[in-house]
Amino acid sequence: MRLLALLVFCCAAVSAVPSDRNRIVGGSTVNISSYPSLAALLFTPDWINFRHNCGGIILNNRAILTAAHCTVGSPPGRWRVRVGSSLANSGGVVHNTAAIINHPNYGQGGHPINNDIAVLRLSTNIAFNNNARAGSIAGSNYIVPDNSVVWTAGWGHTSSGGSPSEQLRHVQVWTVNQSVCNARYGGITDSMLCAGWLDVGGRDSCQNDSGGPLYHNGVVVGVVSFGYGCGDPTFPGVYARVSRFTSWIQSNA
Repeated sequence: MRLLALLVFCCAAVSAVPSDRNRIVGGSTVNISSYPSLAALLFTPDWINFRHNCGGIILNNRAILTAAHCTVGSPPGRWRVRVGSSLANSGGVVHNTAAIINHPNYGQGGHPINNDIAVLRLSTNIAFNNNARAGSIAGSNYIVPDNSVVWTAGWGHTSSGGSPSEQLRHVQVWTVNQSVCNARYGGITDSMLCAGWLDVGGRDSCQNDSGGPLYHNGVVVGVVSFGYGCGDPTFPGVYARVSRFTSWIQSNA
C-alpha cells in the first residue's frame, strides 16, 4: 500500500496516511519474465485469506526487500510472498514469512515516512528460474542523474482511487531533481528519490505498488514509498533511495 501524502495547507507541511497502492498508472501490461526480481506481498486481515497488498524485490533465495510502511506493526504470519507469477493473486510459488526486519530508523529524521525500508525473511528457499531470481540493488556510491529514465512495476491501481490490477504492469518515468521535489512536497530527505512525469503527470506508481522496485538500467535504485495522489503532474512519486541503505540491506538479507 503506497502511502498518499495529504497536504496540510494551514501549516504548509506534508503529512501522510496509509492508503492502498493498487496499480501502475499510465503503464502497460508486462510478463513477470521482464521483472523476475519482483515479488507480490500477500496480506491477511483475518488469518485465512491472503491477497496482494504490496510489492517487493527478491534479494536472495530467502529474503525480500520492501517498504517498512507495508509491514510495520504486523507479525510475520500475516504476510506471504508470491514469486514467479505475472498475476497478483495466483500462479507462481507462495512462501511463508519467517521474520520481518523493519529499518530501525523508520519514521525518524524529520519525516514520518523516512527510511522506508524493510526486509522479509522467508521460511523456505526460492527456486530461481527465468521468472524468479534475485535483483541487483544499487551500491552505496550509485548515482542516478536527474532526468534519468527509470521504470517501476507492480500490481497497483491504474488511477488514484481506482481498482487493483491482477496483471503485472510497468511504466517509464524520469527522476526528479531533489531540490525541485522538496519544493513541491517539503520534508524530502536524502534517503528519498523522486520520479514521475513532472508537470505533465499521468505516469506513476499507485496504491498497492508500495515496496516495489524502481529500476535504473536494470538496477534497483528505489522502493515505492509515497506520493500525493497517483500520476499528479505537480507531485512526483517518492521512493526510498536504495543506495542509502545498501549496507543495512546486505546485513539483514
